[in-house]
Amino acid sequence: MAWLTKPRYSVKKSENVKINEGLWRKCPECNSIVYNKDWEENLHVCNHCGYHDRLNAFDRIQTLIDAGTFVETFNDLVSVDTLHFHDGDSAYSDKLKRTMDKTKLKEAVVTGYGELSGKSVEIAVMDFSFFGGSMGSVVGEKITLSIESALKNKRPLIIVSSSGGARMHEGILSLMQMAKTSAALKKLSDADGLYLSVMTNPTSGGVTASFAMLGDLNIAERGAFIGFAGPRVIEQSMKQKLPPDFQTAEFLLEHGFVDMVAERKELKNILSFLINYLSK
Repeated sequence: MAWLTKPRYSVKKSENVKINEGLWRKCPECNSIVYNKDWEENLHVCNHCGYHDRLNAFDRIQTLIDAGTFVETFNDLVSVDTLHFHDGDSAYSDKLKRTMDKTKLKEAVVTGYGELSGKSVEIAVMDFSFFGGSMGSVVGEKITLSIESALKNKRPLIIVSSSGGARMHEGILSLMQMAKTSAALKKLSDADGLYLSVMTNPTSGGVTASFAMLGDLNIAERGAFIGFAGPRVIEQSMKQKLPPDFQTAEFLLEHGFVDMVAERKELKNILSFLINYLSK
């Protein structure tokens, strides 16, 4: 099957090549020069080595949800600096405003519902550009509300994760979201609701430890880093050298921690097939 894949090949790197960034770009993985139009049409996937670059939340939604059917939900929720956190000379509240202005997002997750190949679904998509996709109180709340909406409206639930973990600026409040989202998913599971988890690069920390790994099926994009702690922390703790492909999607597939590894261009078809096959 096309979505059960291993890394295929590497491409000879092009070193010290100057490019017109308006027309061309260099692949971060293999350094091949790629025409920007081809990059966009291939959903930000390198057509030389298969490297999957990050997508923002709305671009991701566009690849999965049928055109004109997406309705955003819970967009009025925004984070507040409850703990009056300061990182050096910068306040969390100031960083939030700057990040909102830069990304044009209110938070690190976009939630809503729409149709996927004609089937109504609930969807939540994380955006790494907003505080590294970190899970603060609002992210946890929006994820939980999406789960509850899927339960209420009897829609299959899709969550696309891309996260560096918990948001340190919110302290213990961010860690509480792990239990909150997991408890909501338990209710969905008890009601025989369908939840498909999609993990993209990277999915780590508290997001991995909670809702990202609780899908009825856990699907990873090709080459994605997935884990709780980073390899350096693990090596220092265990005093052992880790395998070179440790915590990649393909490694986790081989060792039974994820159910599928998918190419981005195949992901919508895969989700559509699974929803048709598994939904009552």
